[in-house]
Amino acid sequence: MTAPTQKFAAVTGAGSGIGRACAHALADAGYRVALLGRRMEALEETAAAAPERYLLLPTDVSQPQAVAQAFERIGEAFGRLDLLFNNAGMSARGVSIDELPFEQWQAVVDVNLTGSFLCAQAAFRLMRQQQPQGGRIINNGSISAHAPRPNSAPYTSTKHAITGLTKSLSLDGRPFDIACGQLDIGNALTEMARPMTQGVRQANGEIAVEATMDVAHVASALLYMAGLPLQANVQFMTVMATKMPFVGRG
Repeated sequence: MTAPTQKFAAVTGAGSGIGRACAHALADAGYRVALLGRRMEALEETAAAAPERYLLLPTDVSQPQAVAQAFERIGEAFGRLDLLFNNAGMSARGVSIDELPFEQWQAVVDVNLTGSFLCAQAAFRLMRQQQPQGGRIINNGSISAHAPRPNSAPYTSTKHAITGLTKSLSLDGRPFDIACGQLDIGNALTEMARPMTQGVRQANGEIAVEATMDVAHVASALLYMAGLPLQANVQFMTVMATKMPFVGRG
């Protein structure tokens, strides 16, 4: 069967930051893009320049029924799904683990890990059933999938878990031409990363300003991963500000 020329993608956390930048890059590359995020007004802002390229799906990715309904709409509207960028995420207040309320731990796990699982599961189901079969899932791992910041147990734990999800999806997708890779991002200059420019706590306890990079470089990395044929896969890619304090002793 001839592969379709139109490509279809879904981006979670598409209402701002990395998700918005990557959704724009995918749309500019010719994809129709489903935008998933909690707030319709934020999704409308993402889609404002070219609304015909987007499908807006207000979705709380931590809720199984909401995810199921969103991906049902994707199937109905697009007929297939070629790419999922599992990007939605949140962090908790940077406090010592003994002072962290359970509710904050649970909220981070619900969005970062359970949300990624639910969206990957729904995308996998579509990709397995569609003809031609197959597709690609890219998880946003963050460099916290490799090393923690101080007082970041919820976020770091979920991002380490994303690596396990990525590997499992990569293995389980082989029979169905479903590829899965992970994009680990460090200090892309979005609102979430803006505190880096003011100074954040380092491993030695000092407060230091950190280097950042344009979020456009994240979108370029995602496009490279997404553009490969399904016979090839970037299993893990790290894209980060060159001078951020990640490699080496902190």
